[in-house]
Amino acid sequence: MRLRFCCFLAVLIFALSAAGQDNSAKSQIAFSRAQHLRHGINASEWFAQSASDYSASRTSRYTDDADIALMAKLGFDNVRLSIDATPLEQFPLSKEGLSADFVGRLDHAVDAMLAAGMAVQIDVHPESTYKTQVRTTSEGAERFVMLWRKLAAHYATRDPEKVFFEVMNEPEVSDPYRWSGIQASAAAAIREAAPKNTIIATGPNYSSIADLLTQQPLPDGNVIYTFHFYEPHEFTHQGAGWGVPWWSYTHGIPYPATDSSMQEVLQQVPDAANRYALEHYWLDHWDARRIRLQIDAAAAWGHEHNVPLICNEFGAYRRVTAPASRMAWIHDVRTALEADGIGWTMWDYRGSFGVVFKEDGQSAKVDPAVVEALGLKK
Repeated sequence: MRLRFCCFLAVLIFALSAAGQDNSAKSQIAFSRAQHLRHGINASEWFAQSASDYSASRTSRYTDDADIALMAKLGFDNVRLSIDATPLEQFPLSKEGLSADFVGRLDHAVDAMLAAGMAVQIDVHPESTYKTQVRTTSEGAERFVMLWRKLAAHYATRDPEKVFFEVMNEPEVSDPYRWSGIQASAAAAIREAAPKNTIIATGPNYSSIADLLTQQPLPDGNVIYTFHFYEPHEFTHQGAGWGVPWWSYTHGIPYPATDSSMQEVLQQVPDAANRYALEHYWLDHWDARRIRLQIDAAAAWGHEHNVPLICNEFGAYRRVTAPASRMAWIHDVRTALEADGIGWTMWDYRGSFGVVFKEDGQSAKVDPAVVEALGLKK
């Protein structure tokens, strides 16, 4: 009996050691492939965030092959392609169980990006109703996992060095344990369908650094972990009509702030409690050092768990933000990420945080100041 137990124990130790070595090898793959995600751009509001219209006529006008070529020319080495979950499931379906028309147009975009030498983050980017179903029901979570099994199988035929699978954009699941379980199930489905591709995982809620720190790495070693950075929101979302209601009142908030520069800005907010909240923007001393300290916390988590990181969203709303302040913030975030060896993907290409100005069906006009702040080609 003792001999049998010793043999069993030896086999178990060997199996665990082999699994550890295998995971270590997979981790090295993830670190290596993270080098394809150093300087990226988000192709937003194209195949996601436009629930009213995903028709071929709109998607062909919104971003086209010339835009993809321009992304590569500007020096972006990867594109995060946001994809709404709902149109992926609309009839008529292909044999794979995905919308044949919608996926056909996605294929064209992915293949054009790969042909231009850029990597692609396949980002499942659902709207709120879909996320609510995933967050609150077993059926919604199962539907999401099944969708990933189909989508991963479809794109597993592309170059696994350059095609990455991001589990979900900003899952809005407040319970970190529930999100951890959902993400693990989705990652397992992806890995079953696409054994060679690298997965991108995230924290719960809105994928902030604080959310990332609640997570333990997945048992799969071939994973890159992402976070989003829009701190402080009082600056990056000034004038925005979503999120905290009083943001829509504000404009011209400077970065970095000084006492004298903020006195006039505070008068834009009519409610005393909201003015008090805005006042903390400069009391908290948001500057390059503060940003670096925040990002250092994410880097420390990555080092602790020996996993690669990227920040695949950061940006500042441009409608009412002073250009000089916006460029200073973009520069400080970008350089802080690079100092910690973290790749980045700016939000976004042609939207309200964009690097270009563009009307549907027309040629894009590059904002050279953003390109310079990103340290890219002019």
